Amino acid sequence: MTDNVFEKDPEAVLDYQIDWENWLDEDTIATSVWVAQTGLTVDSETETTTTATAIVSGGTAGATYTLENKITTAGGLTDERTLYIVCVER
Repeated sequence: MTDNVFEKDPEAVLDYQIDWENWLDEDTIATSVWVAQTGLTVDSETETTTTATAIVSGGTAGATYTLENKITTAGGLTDERTLYIVCVER
């Protein structure tokens, strides 16, 4: 699997984290928003100055979903990363 593709059982509740430290350089995360494709649920989300984390549940076996994280930095920059969640019955 590549760095942005993850497997998840439909019954699992898992955390997914993006480490933005290298991209940020000297900047920090001011806000972080996670958006899950219909079928997945973002149960909660947190961020530090360099990482963004989402706790995710749901999904249907055999389906692939997107999970997007968009940040805004203290310096006013924005960027977005997409994770792909492949649901598999385990």
